[in-house]
Formats: sequence, C-alpha cells, structure tokens
Amino acid sequence: QAADLSKPIDKRIYKGTQPTCHDFNHLTATAESVSLLVGFSAGQVQLIDPIKKETSKLFNEERLIDKSRVTCVKWVPGSESLFLVAHSSGNMYLYNVEHTCGTTAPHYQLLKQGESFAVHTCKSKSTRNPLLKWTVGEGALNEFAFSPDGKFLACVSQDGFLRVFNFDSVELHGTMKSYFGGLLCVCWSPDGKYIVTGGEDDLVTVWSFMDCRVIARGHGHKSWVSVVAFDPYTTSVEESDPMEFSGSDEDFQDLHFGRDRANSTQSRLSKRNSTDSRPVSVTYRFGSVGQDTQLCLWDLTEDILFPHQPLSRARTHTNVMNATSPPSGSGGTNPGSNGNSITTPGNSVPPPLPRSNSLPHSAVSNAGSKSSVMDGAIASGVSKFATLSLHDRKERHHEKDHKRNHSMGHISSKSSDKLNLVTKTKTDPAKTLGTPLCPRMEDVPLLEPLICKKIAHERLTVLIFLEDCIVTACQEGFICTWARPGKVGLLSSQNQANSPSGTVV
Repeated sequence: QAADLSKPIDKRIYKGTQPTCHDFNHLTATAESVSLLVGFSAGQVQLIDPIKKETSKLFNEERLIDKSRVTCVKWVPGSESLFLVAHSSGNMYLYNVEHTCGTTAPHYQLLKQGESFAVHTCKSKSTRNPLLKWTVGEGALNEFAFSPDGKFLACVSQDGFLRVFNFDSVELHGTMKSYFGGLLCVCWSPDGKYIVTGGEDDLVTVWSFMDCRVIARGHGHKSWVSVVAFDPYTTSVEESDPMEFSGSDEDFQDLHFGRDRANSTQSRLSKRNSTDSRPVSVTYRFGSVGQDTQLCLWDLTEDILFPHQPLSRARTHTNVMNATSPPSGSGGTNPGSNGNSITTPGNSVPPPLPRSNSLPHSAVSNAGSKSSVMDGAIASGVSKFATLSLHDRKERHHEKDHKRNHSMGHISSKSSDKLNLVTKTKTDPAKTLGTPLCPRMEDVPLLEPLICKKIAHERLTVLIFLEDCIVTACQEGFICTWARPGKVGLLSSQNQANSPSGTVV
C-alpha cells in the first residue's frame, strides 16, 4: 500500500543513548507484524514491532553482558529467535529472544580457541542469554555478515583483519589484512564466492572465499569507505550449472540451539569449482559509499576472477601472447580487445611489452616450473577496461604525486618498497604487508570504478540495492532514492517529491 512518507509508522525518542544499528527479521515479517532489533550506543539491544507497537523486549538492559557500543546486530539466517550482536569491545554475543539475560553478570567457560579468537558458552543452571560469547581480534568489531546460505560468518575489525568463520562449527576458514587501518564494512557476493571489504585505507578489497586470497583492490574513494554492497539485480552469469556451496559440513549439533535452517537454494551464480566448469561470462556488480560523500559502482569481471584462462578456452577477442610471436602493437590499445596476456604452463613467459597488463618481469622470471608460472602470473589476465594496468599506475605516480601521501591508495612503488623494508626489520607479526594476507598494491589487479559521484554533503552511511532503485543515506539525515535507468517516472510518481530522485547507470 502507498505510504504517506510525511507520517512515519512509528516514532521513538531515546534519552541517554542513541540507536546505532538495526535489523529486520525477513523470515517472520508479514504485512501486520515485523520484528525489528535495534542496537544502542550504551550496549543495550531492543526488540520492537513498529507496526503492532507492542511492548518491546530489552536485552543487556543492566549492561551486565557488555557496556560498550553496539556496532552491528543481525538475525541469524533461517532462525525466528536467534540473533547476533557485535560490540566495540571486540566481542560478539549470540542471543535467543525467548530467553532472559539474568540479574547477574554471566559466567563463561571456554568452548573453542584459535588464532586471534575465542568462543565461550554461558555457564548457568538455567538457560540464559547470551548463549555464546565470541572474542574476535583486537579493538572494535566493526561489522559482520552472514554468507547467503547462513553457514559462514565474515567479521571485520579495527585491527584491520577480515576473519571468516564456519558459524556452526566455530572454525576459522580464512583471514585477510587491510592495506592499513581498520576495516569498517563487509559484504558477500550473492553466491557466497567473494567477500568485499572497505575501510580506513580508502580501498575496497575483493577476497576469494574458495582460494582464501585477495584477488583485486578497488581505488576510487578519497576517504574511508563506510558501506559496501553487491547489486544482485545487475550481477549476470551465462551458461552456468548450479553447484552446492563449498565448505565444511562438520557442524557441532549441540550448537544449533534449535535453529531452524531454511533450505537455501543457491542462485545461478553458485557455479564454479574449477576453470573447466567455469561459466562462459560472469560479471558481479557492487557498490560502495564513503566519508568522501561519493557513491562508487564497480564491476568484477571474469578477467579478474579467472586470470589463468586455458588457451583452449580463450575467447576469440583475447590477445594470446607467445614468446615466439609477440602481437604487433601494444596490449589494450585495440577497442575490440580485452588486452589480456595469457600465460600457459607449456609456453615460456612473454617479454614485458609497453602498456602490458602482465606483472613486472621479476615476478615471473623463474618460470622453470609450471607452478612458478601459474603463481607469478596472477594478474596476467587483467582487462584494460576493468582495471589500471601496472605500467599505467607507475606512469601516473611519476607524473603527479598525490597530496595525501598517508593514503596507501596513492602510494608509489618506491614508497611501498620503503615500507616493506621497514616491515622486514620489525618482528611484529601484525606487520603483514607483502605477504599473502596483505599483498602489495602492485601484486594484485587494481579496479577503477565505473562511476564515482558525489551525492551528499555529509558522510554517507547507507547503501541498499533494490530491484527498481538504489537507496542511500548520509550523516545529515537525508535518505535518497536513486532510480535505475527506465524507472525514473515510476519512482517519482510513487514518491511525489517526498525524496530526491536521480539516475544511476
């Protein structure tokens, strides 16, 4: 039903604390009732129904469980009663809406411990909240996100680490480190194969769930990235076979807490275990907003996802580079070409060409074995149209040094070499630059945004992709609805100038 946007369904004013985050339970939502969780700056979590306006429940009311700010709250996928709450203390707690929190501080006993994380169960005679306490990393836990099938949990922390867990078996699946500073936001691709993070290094980083490695970085923001989100409506895959979500099925049965897991049918995106079964064409679209008031849209294309294209599967418009017969002209200059340089184990590595997209020659010099060629040519299939080539990046840095030299996104190769020397002299294990946890800028493809537009006057804090529009919001309190192409008239007639509208490609 058409709503009068000038009159809210529900309005609540809080004193002494501010709402910081919220989540609706989509599993139980109806037109007459909706379960909304709200986290607060003082540590409490409230369950309310804004439609029924029923008496709400308050969790951690006396702040006996955690006194720090709630940074993220989400319903556990497939559950009507379980929810997870993260705090700036670095702790996460699993709650059940049916249970009370008790009148005394909870006592815990260790359930599982691993590298930079520990999980405790609540020790009490009767069942009470929290059911579990997770301690993850150092510093604030800024955000977490469940995988589309609900089996895995990705957490980003102020210590700069992404940590991915098997949620039920409480096992660490993989980790990644930011270029510098804390990671502030995280999201999964619709098929659960890729995770994108954003943070204080002004970058968006794409991490492969299967390979547990960084496959690309995106540079377009001029300040901290506050939200990243995939657009499921413009993500496209052709000629793909569905595949079950990969991962460990060793779950602890006693940790389900009566959780009713929905049978999640994997989308058509869930489809690749090897290059042999990879789809013919794949493009993921995701967006990001930041404190620089800009909205960026990015495309993650198959040249980034599958850099080792077998020659037999090379597409007709791809330049195949052989050491014996190098192509005339430089890669990427032909508009009808992707400009990809293909390296196969059977061929020797081609000499670097001007404006080539292959890695610096030193990275693939010891090409005596198959593995060294495959490892060294990680970025050999990078498209000119999706990314900046490594050569171009060096040229740009020589032409003009960015004013904000403290931003890693703009650091030249010389600066990063100095940083790496410093890293080697220190024994601090947290210094990971140049390792697989945090590859250097020149070691992975660098994405450029398709569009980067200033859309607000204050820091952007919300980005949601819907079927006919994109919704953004900023620190100033404005919520903007941006129509997709062809939907402008439809949206404007619905909103009737109650909200600004624009068009995003």
